[in-house]
Amino acid sequence: MKQKVLVICSSLRPNSNSELLAQQFAKGAQEAGHSVEILSLKNKQLQFCTGCMACLKTPHCVLQDDANAIVEKMRTAQVLCFAAPVYYYGLPGQLKTLLDRANPLYSCDYSFRDIYLLTASAELPDSASDGSVNSLQEWIRCFEQARLAGVVQGGGANDPGEMALHTDKLQKAYEMGKNI
Repeated sequence: MKQKVLVICSSLRPNSNSELLAQQFAKGAQEAGHSVEILSLKNKQLQFCTGCMACLKTPHCVLQDDANAIVEKMRTAQVLCFAAPVYYYGLPGQLKTLLDRANPLYSCDYSFRDIYLLTASAELPDSASDGSVNSLQEWIRCFEQARLAGVVQGGGANDPGEMALHTDKLQKAYEMGKNI
């Protein structure tokens, strides 16, 4: 069954390792017949959540920036994929800000049921904390039927584009997209 897939890349670096993972995931999903959009948080204006909770009464955040349009795309996607670098054992701030601003999704009829997380980190997987994964898992648990389907860690990717040398990681991202 063809699904609408939204891939959100949160790295701000040009030619980032997260982008390479996102592109491979998207390629696999497209080849499997799904409709895929890759959305980068580069050059997006995302204000911090103020905790006003107005979004619980309205279907959107009262702050006027790029987050509202992104959250609407999230709401209508059937599959979400987040591609993120791991900075100091955590998610990058721009992704955390977007997830905070996605609060209107909690009380609406969102379409997604599957959530994927692709991460690129400068340390080997066995030496890195799983803090970033746990943070997103907690966010995912807020959605009744969503699930974390997998994580791809860079295993030493630090410099821009270095992920291209990790063909096994790129292949895993591709296969995750292909197997949606």
